[in-house]
Amino acid sequence: MNCIAAENHGIRLVLDAESLSLTICAQGEEWRTGGEGRVAFEDGRELFFREGKRVEHSLWKTGVGAGIRSRYAGFSLDGQPLGLGFETIVWVENESGDVFFEWMPINEDGPAVKAVYWPDAFSFEKDSSRWYSLLNLEQGLLIPNNWPEELGRIPFDGQLCSCAAYMPWFGQVRDGAGYIAINETPWDAGYQAEHPAGGPYTHLSWRWLPTLGKMDYRRRVRYVFRKDCDYNTLCKIYRDHVKETGLFTTLAEKAARNPRVNDLIGAAIVHKGIKTHVAEDSAFYDHEHPEKNDSLVPFSYRTQEVLHYRRKGVEKLYLHLDGWGQPGYDNQHPDYLPACNEAGGWEGFKELSDTMEQCGYLFGIHDQYRDYYFSAKTFDREFGLHAPDGSVFEMARWAGGRQTYLCATQAPYYVKRNFEELFRHGIHLKGAYLDVFTCNEPDECAHPEHRMTRKECLEYRAACFAYLTSRGILPSSEEVTDWAMKELVFCHYGPYDFMLRAPGSPKKGVPVPLFNLVYHDCLILPWPMDHGEGQEDYMLYALINGGAAYLDKDGAYPGIDGAFDDAAKDRELDEKIARYRIVADLQEKVAKLELVRHEFDETDWRRQKSVFADGTEVSVNLADGSFEIR
Repeated sequence: MNCIAAENHGIRLVLDAESLSLTICAQGEEWRTGGEGRVAFEDGRELFFREGKRVEHSLWKTGVGAGIRSRYAGFSLDGQPLGLGFETIVWVENESGDVFFEWMPINEDGPAVKAVYWPDAFSFEKDSSRWYSLLNLEQGLLIPNNWPEELGRIPFDGQLCSCAAYMPWFGQVRDGAGYIAINETPWDAGYQAEHPAGGPYTHLSWRWLPTLGKMDYRRRVRYVFRKDCDYNTLCKIYRDHVKETGLFTTLAEKAARNPRVNDLIGAAIVHKGIKTHVAEDSAFYDHEHPEKNDSLVPFSYRTQEVLHYRRKGVEKLYLHLDGWGQPGYDNQHPDYLPACNEAGGWEGFKELSDTMEQCGYLFGIHDQYRDYYFSAKTFDREFGLHAPDGSVFEMARWAGGRQTYLCATQAPYYVKRNFEELFRHGIHLKGAYLDVFTCNEPDECAHPEHRMTRKECLEYRAACFAYLTSRGILPSSEEVTDWAMKELVFCHYGPYDFMLRAPGSPKKGVPVPLFNLVYHDCLILPWPMDHGEGQEDYMLYALINGGAAYLDKDGAYPGIDGAFDDAAKDRELDEKIARYRIVADLQEKVAKLELVRHEFDETDWRRQKSVFADGTEVSVNLADGSFEIR
């Protein structure tokens, strides 16, 4: 075997120069990758790294680390030479002992690259529940190697900075030894995860995406190995990492900027709507029952609901209002104003806002600055997202019908335009929900007048949140993601992935709060409180996570976004308030505290416990619905 080896900080790297498999010897454990690194092209062809006719490996050393450098060139496709060349460096940092994998383009002449798949997955084959993988798929998923369900499709094909990865890392643990792989250039990256039904393996690996048609820059992922660890250990490694990078921003810090953060802690979350209009070209249009495509609830009705909550003794409440604009929910964005006329117009909207203010409640609205509807008054195709070939994406899924995506370079201007108009009409906004920004993947745009990379897209989205903060408004979005952690205060939900499927759907693994183990004291997460017959009591998930509680939640679309018909919707308000108060009492105590540890019974994962920084312990039994708070 023709091998090249490097050693640093007690960690040994051994590269097989022929197969390109890599063995990492760390803390007495061996971790071995395959040699399946490959480049995929837009035309469907692909080539493997090992197919290069000119491949050179050498030892590499700097003042901060040492490892192995590999240079690849001499590729051809269908007998035609390619001007493609790139370099990889796998090295160990002197100070930390962390292992870095770096991929760098040198020459990019040839067909357009679709993705580069590297580094390859570690071998992880054993029929054991003590071998498990961790995915930041929504709140968090732990997949034992012998889990019976297939993982299947991942949202957004595993693209980072979306709900497929609230945090840009994955990890694996085998009998107490494990690693965490932290993607340090996540904007143009994704992951692959394969777990067949019953295992007995799970394979996790990375891919790198071009930016505006080119690979363009160095890509980097950091692997941290530990001898004795579990998923809590790996989460705390990442928590330390984001403290070092500056992403970590606590609720206490956010409350210092805007004391309304404290008012939101312990508040009942109420989600209601005003106007729905489903366009005829929308995928949701009901052709058999056209009368169902439109609905209207006057502002005055919502005002009376708010007063009823107050009479029921609800002291703290946050109202999230959908469909308040004239076009109706998910229509004609970003030209959503004025307030819905047939629901009471600006006068009725202001009455609701004033009532919220008088009750001491927090008022927030739904708004949207990504979906760009052809029916918007100021729609201009030139400001939609342009692909490198000049094409503009189109679809007609949501209520407003035909649309594309707005280039995020324009979003901050529209946000300021619309919110300043709301202020001029005396609307007392304490919160605002900018839809999909923290759920959907980052966009890129090749239009020469507003060219934008995915990384810049996230910066423009963050600028929209920063504007809200500057006006004393608590920013929220659909889900959570750590690129927005400096500004984001709360969200619509940060659920486990099974919560967005129909009740009773099989789970893809054990639900564990990976996100909250890192960021619990940085963000307020509302939780559904459903507890219909034959399903788990979701209140227990709110408790185990020390989160906020929905008191009442109307789904914008039936059967998705966790909006399913069940018995919970018919329960009396008094019972809902009593359950909300259980969650709120705990949240008031622990919202600004670190979630120090989470654990579950290996013989029955439904028995779980969380420990917060002040020593508060929450135990739940999802099988029988019991819980204990100590």
